[in-house]
Amino acid sequence: MDRLVLANNPDLVAARSQLGVSRAQVELAGILPNPQVSASYPFLISGPGLADSYSAGLTQDIRSLVTYRANVASAQADAEKVNASLLWQEWQTLGQARLLVVQIVEGERLKQLIKQTREALVAKYELTKKAISEGNATVATLSPDLVAVGDIEKSEADLERQLTGWRHQLNALVGLAPEISLPLDRTILLPAVSTSAVKADLATLAERRPDLVALRFGYASSEAKLRAAVLSQFPNLSIGLTGGRDTSFVGTLGPQANFELPIFDRNQGNIAVAGATRKQLADEYSARLTAAVGEVRSLLAERTVVRRQLAALQPRLGEARSIAASAKDAFAAGNLDERSYVDILTARLSREQEAISLEQTTLEAEVGLATVIGAGMPRVTLPASVTVPGGTTG
Repeated sequence: MDRLVLANNPDLVAARSQLGVSRAQVELAGILPNPQVSASYPFLISGPGLADSYSAGLTQDIRSLVTYRANVASAQADAEKVNASLLWQEWQTLGQARLLVVQIVEGERLKQLIKQTREALVAKYELTKKAISEGNATVATLSPDLVAVGDIEKSEADLERQLTGWRHQLNALVGLAPEISLPLDRTILLPAVSTSAVKADLATLAERRPDLVALRFGYASSEAKLRAAVLSQFPNLSIGLTGGRDTSFVGTLGPQANFELPIFDRNQGNIAVAGATRKQLADEYSARLTAAVGEVRSLLAERTVVRRQLAALQPRLGEARSIAASAKDAFAAGNLDERSYVDILTARLSREQEAISLEQTTLEAEVGLATVIGAGMPRVTLPASVTVPGGTTG
């Protein structure tokens, strides 16, 4: 399933095209501007001159050399950010697909249970109708059967619509048409995520979750852009060589320099924007990390509660199954009235539904935990230049 999602998900296929753009931007940042060549050839029209004059010059922009390393570092960090962001998008898509598989498989289990109970209630309903037609029962005895059959048919129809919606969402994730029925293994095998392992992984969450890694590369890129903006305060200077000949055959050759006077624009606007962007990314990183840790702890607490509820339900579920089996025999022998039998079947169905719901919630929590903590993701060793936003290198 994972490979199918990664290979065919339309959003992921489109997002991967960004990698090519980011790599091209790195290449673009590494290209220096071309030297500038100027030339002129004024014709002698009048005057005491002896020949046409000409001049030529060759200059190179110096500011681009000053900001070169910072611009390249920014582009490289941006490319790594795109790569990490794509990985996080893939990871989230896989988590969404796994969650839908859990919902579909558990929903199919509940569907089979509801079907079996419905068939039993419909069979009893038909027997009661036959007994009424034979004069062995009154219409009043049909009322609880009619209500029970109507309720369970409604529950079955609601679940069928929900399952159809989940399957359509799963098909969309894997790039399949809605009408295709994707076969799923009814056995859900999820790696156990222990509480102790999760808490231990919190310490390295920022080195394993791709979205946090992407934010750190984004921060590194913003720092490089800020350095480039500060370096761009250097006057826009071009130096080179110029030479020529005047109309009296006098030749000249010497250096040439052109630069702007930083009186009004000292690049203070770009510096302010770059600084604000860096602070924004630092705040976003801090907020995302805090939210991730909080979400992990919340999921752990919810999983503990659900596991405890499921364990407490098991004895009551076993009791409901035993009573339902005994009630079936007693009703067949005529030792149990219709209303009591319907109530017992309904109570058993309610317990079975509660158990499946709790099991599904537990599996969903496992999927959620694995997604949030980046379970299975290797710890990334970041370059020394990639600092913790607002902190130290890491």
